[in-house]
Amino acid sequence: MQADTTTSPDLTNPTDGPPAGYAAGGCAVPTGATAEDVSSPTRTVGTGSPASCTSEAFVSAVAGGGVITFNCGPDPVTITLNETAKIVNNTGVGPDSKIVIDGGGLVTLSGGGAHRILYMNTCDEAQVWTTSHCQDQDHPKLTVQNLTFIDANSKGESEFDGGGAIWARGGRLKVVNSRFFNNVCADTGPDVGGAAIRVFSQSQGLPVYVVNSTFGGGPEYGNTCSNGGGISSIGVSWTIINSLFSYNDAIGNGGNPSQPGTPGGGSGGAIYNDGNTMTLSLCGVLIEHNTVVQHGSAIFFVTNNHTGNVRIEDSLITNNTGGSWYPTYPQISNHDDTPIEVINSTIE
Repeated sequence: MQADTTTSPDLTNPTDGPPAGYAAGGCAVPTGATAEDVSSPTRTVGTGSPASCTSEAFVSAVAGGGVITFNCGPDPVTITLNETAKIVNNTGVGPDSKIVIDGGGLVTLSGGGAHRILYMNTCDEAQVWTTSHCQDQDHPKLTVQNLTFIDANSKGESEFDGGGAIWARGGRLKVVNSRFFNNVCADTGPDVGGAAIRVFSQSQGLPVYVVNSTFGGGPEYGNTCSNGGGISSIGVSWTIINSLFSYNDAIGNGGNPSQPGTPGGGSGGAIYNDGNTMTLSLCGVLIEHNTVVQHGSAIFFVTNNHTGNVRIEDSLITNNTGGSWYPTYPQISNHDDTPIEVINSTIE
């Protein structure tokens, strides 16, 4: 099957999309958040031509694990998936059990408006149980870098809902130099979310790193879900560096728990964080032009046990619209007692 290197009128043309990252973001990136070395790949998708970079080749490579690169020729290529690529939990390489998917800045992965793109779940027996404590294990460590994710759709998922482009539970997740355009998940629901990414159960409460990445970025590129137009998680910490969230939408209605007569949702235009002890750290981040129906036009951050905190440094949060319940800062919904540290940033 030939790779889909064209784009139908109803799907996204990634070559016209904004670049990865927030150009004005200048925050230092800690060692653990940098891109992974892919100079010695375990496996390569493609044999040098766009036609060799098929859905089947990519899905097979992901199932095989290790360090994955692409050889699809010198020009940008879009691989439209016929099914979701699924991580197998015992296929990491090296002492850190790493799985790395690197698009080299040329590869776009498309769900074709019908499929989630990438799935990792350490608690899914079908993907191999590797410990007796799947909800808190340190492997596999999944990194996606130098990739574009477009037109993913997880609306058909029920048990593992949300996470239009990426759904991850357990181990660790890192996202570097990547773009997310026009991904969707369920339109309604009190807690479903993450049009681009949904995450659960990161090892030892360590953060998901998102570095130099773009979620939306323009009026024709935003991601949409009931909650968390960009990202969503339950009980997960995030460290987001030099990244852009704009034109994403949380379109549910009724909040969480849902109000009588409503389906629920509609919170977290860019970011939806729910659960217990967790942190959200932003440095060099622009969040603008996101919308909600219910709460948190930029950020919805609720720790049920009142132990979480937010840190916003060298960032700009502006022109996010809709919703209510902004006790501390505009566009951010949180409990009154949630510490929010703002350093050299503007929230307006």
